[in-house]
Amino acid sequence: PGFIDTMLSMRGVVARVYLPPDANCLLSVGDHCLASRDYVNCIVIDKQPQLQWLDLDAAREHCAKGASRWEWASTDDPDEDPDVVLACAGDVPTLETIAAAWLIRRFMPDASVRVVNVVDLAALFPRHVHPHGLSSEEFVRLFTADSDVVFAFHGYARALHQSLHGRPSPGRFHVHGFWEQGTTTTPFDMVVLNDLSRYHLATHAVHRARGVMPGAGALLDHCQEMLARHHDYVREHLEDMPEIRDWAWTEAT
Repeated sequence: PGFIDTMLSMRGVVARVYLPPDANCLLSVGDHCLASRDYVNCIVIDKQPQLQWLDLDAAREHCAKGASRWEWASTDDPDEDPDVVLACAGDVPTLETIAAAWLIRRFMPDASVRVVNVVDLAALFPRHVHPHGLSSEEFVRLFTADSDVVFAFHGYARALHQSLHGRPSPGRFHVHGFWEQGTTTTPFDMVVLNDLSRYHLATHAVHRARGVMPGAGALLDHCQEMLARHHDYVREHLEDMPEIRDWAWTEAT
């Protein structure tokens, strides 16, 4: 994570940091970086197999924008401000964010949740700071002007807050990132130890959403129960629970 901090401290005309959320986005980003000249490109990707979120055409469009709202994972009206925004940058944070959105759909079907994925970290910078920065209008269209944003990030939270300096109400961005917790353990236990799991994100989203909606209490109870189950299971079996290992996105029923 510290390398991302170093990259972000470099001049915007030189440095680029990409966090593709899946293999197709990695192909698009890799193609772009290999064709570029006179830039320092940093691509952050996990070495473990990951779920595939976008087809190749959608991945190319997403990467060209740098950040976008994922309609299939969102439940909000894109022309209205949502109850809360779930944002993510990085493959593992994306998995946990999508799983958190999935949980909210099931326990709080009336909640208006916007899911935003950031693949080009420089998109968060104001445009006068970095040429890849979203315009003020584009930024507000994605993140709104005042809705709370629960942001899962593959790095130190301070790096993301640095990127958001100068954006509307940056204090409403609540970043879950790496904070030096964990040891040799399971993949999901690592995100739990860093408060980056789907259960932490869903819980934080409930607390930051506008108003209290039906199902919120049941969701909070479920998240606490699952974290307790995980704690015991991973220490007894030395692997993640089946519902974590085998989880995949399904439409609401």
